[in-house]
Amino acid sequence: MNRNLSVYRLVIAALLVAVGIVIPMTMPIKVYIPPMSFTLASHVAIFLAMFISPGTAALVALGTTVGFVFSGLPIDVWFRAFSHLIWALGGALWLQKHPDTLGSPVKSAIFCALIAAVHGALEMLVIIILYFTGMSVMVQKITDAGFLFVFFLVFIGSFVHSCADYVIANAIWLPLRKIKGVSRITAAK
Repeated sequence: MNRNLSVYRLVIAALLVAVGIVIPMTMPIKVYIPPMSFTLASHVAIFLAMFISPGTAALVALGTTVGFVFSGLPIDVWFRAFSHLIWALGGALWLQKHPDTLGSPVKSAIFCALIAAVHGALEMLVIIILYFTGMSVMVQKITDAGFLFVFFLVFIGSFVHSCADYVIANAIWLPLRKIKGVSRITAAK
């Protein structure tokens, strides 16, 4: 990969990290039901990074995690945000090997559902680990709500939230990828 392309991707990653940090701080559409919080479009920057390259996806997932750490939110949120690294990197690697995925509505919908399922499963795993290790600040709320409710809230909630953000990111990406400069950054992987 040429040096200019690397710098270009790094700048885009930095801009997407900034967007990924600002969206949760400013988005008016938020739902908070402990142990979960849902902010519309909070994953859009990660999805856009995933559409570009695995390296960009990893940088943006890590950068947005740091943003959550500095936001003052509980440790549950930090670890859930850190789990985004896994699905973002996995999705980006898939797209690198199968670039036609986003161009086909059926393949894109299947990809969206698979990424959303992995996303939901990872967030559920984080909550389970934090719950059973006693590290969760939400332990009492989880116990009060009942584990089945928490499973529904975390897994299904993350699945739906991920799908909504994927649709938003895809709506932004589809017209962008036709621009000559943008298509160049994804072509030379």
